[in-house]
Amino acid sequence: MTFEVAPLEDDRPKHFCGVVGMALEGDAVPHLKKALRIIQHRGQESAGIAVSTGGAISYVRGMGLVHEVLTGRQYNALAGNRGIGHVRYSTSGSSCAENCQPITVTTKEGDLALAHNGDIVNAGSIRDKLQSEGWAFLTSSDSEIIVRMLATELSNSPDPVRAIKTVMRTLEGAYSITMMLDGRVFGFRDPFGFRPLCLGRLPGGYALASESAVFDVLKGEFIRDVLPGEIVEISSSGATSTRTPAAPHCAHCMFEWVYFARPDAVIEGREVYQVRTNIGHILAKEQPVEADVVVPVPDSGRAHALGFAEGSGIPYAEGFMKNRYIERTFILPDQSQRDEGVLLKLNPIRSTVAGKRVVIVDDSIVRGTTMLKIVQMTRRAGAKEVHVRIGCPPVIAPCFYGVDMKTREQFAALNRTPKQIAELITADSVGYISQAGLVRALGIPESELCLACVNGEYPTRIAGEKMRFQRTLEV
Repeated sequence: MTFEVAPLEDDRPKHFCGVVGMALEGDAVPHLKKALRIIQHRGQESAGIAVSTGGAISYVRGMGLVHEVLTGRQYNALAGNRGIGHVRYSTSGSSCAENCQPITVTTKEGDLALAHNGDIVNAGSIRDKLQSEGWAFLTSSDSEIIVRMLATELSNSPDPVRAIKTVMRTLEGAYSITMMLDGRVFGFRDPFGFRPLCLGRLPGGYALASESAVFDVLKGEFIRDVLPGEIVEISSSGATSTRTPAAPHCAHCMFEWVYFARPDAVIEGREVYQVRTNIGHILAKEQPVEADVVVPVPDSGRAHALGFAEGSGIPYAEGFMKNRYIERTFILPDQSQRDEGVLLKLNPIRSTVAGKRVVIVDDSIVRGTTMLKIVQMTRRAGAKEVHVRIGCPPVIAPCFYGVDMKTREQFAALNRTPKQIAELITADSVGYISQAGLVRALGIPESELCLACVNGEYPTRIAGEKMRFQRTLEV
């Protein structure tokens, strides 16, 4: 049997964004840069920081990785003991320099900078309303809408907490935000808690970040998660909290644990690495297979595969070599360059797979194009059988909250059985963890999770979609 192997294009869910905020006794600039490098995995299209010593805001932002953007004369001139930062993968608004963050504006109460992780579901209607009132927008990002609303509220009252509360009552969807106004640093999180945001202590001050690993690496201390609906202001000496109404049930994005977050992150009290190994254990029990070796798709499938090997008793081995220094293929300028780049990403380790029944374990399948190439690659390396096991239930519905999965037509699992999916990706078999198994692995009640992409039930009202806890779409 021969196989024509097309270019390897990563079709897994794209990371959304990452945010940080700091208030320190000394210069925050180098620490903001380090923090963004720690969460670089959350966004690789653009990066930026905005800093202040208590008044005017200075900033550097642009397209590229953190170390590419935060360098040079303009970056070296930055100074400030308070600041916020952002890394971006575009899910709402195009990938261009105009949409880089932090977004900065001047308001009646001083300079304002904002960094946003998530998607605003009602952004279109808010934008239409503001435009009808004469507003002009400089970007296509929903984050600019938040900035404009905050600036309007600040023109009515100088109290930033009141302004944030008022804006939060209008916004629908996912947002974890760091904000700086006239040198004061805030963080706030939507009432459902879709996206993570946590509070920590650093040497010389306090910080906010999308993931707790920031505090570990910077020799600080993770204090706690910012609560859904909470507004936190940090200073070099402490943090103050203001609560706003949270939703009756949270909607923490399950993909944070399955794929997005660093394995060493702790989110809602659950270490990501442990959750992923739990997923692997449960997956092995729910989808058993006779095989000789378990291999992960690096890097995000590694903990899932270790758990699967432990749960099944099948030996674990590295089956693919990943080139960590290849260009970021999704931003290369033309398709031929992207095709050339993606071919260099993975290569099978023949001694691991040749003549063996192989179980490939990965975190998720979206379109199936990546897994098709990996299965074919494994067969070309001499595998006798190739079975695929996935640590996420079949993705069948779009995400409206900040994950780059927008249309149903792209999903391999939609209207296909596991047998049909196996045929699509040329595997001998495919097995997914069940929704109940995933919930058990997470250790969080199903009612507190957003599982919309795997069950089609959304925590907020989406036109034409079923809301969570509704019995029928028409209700």
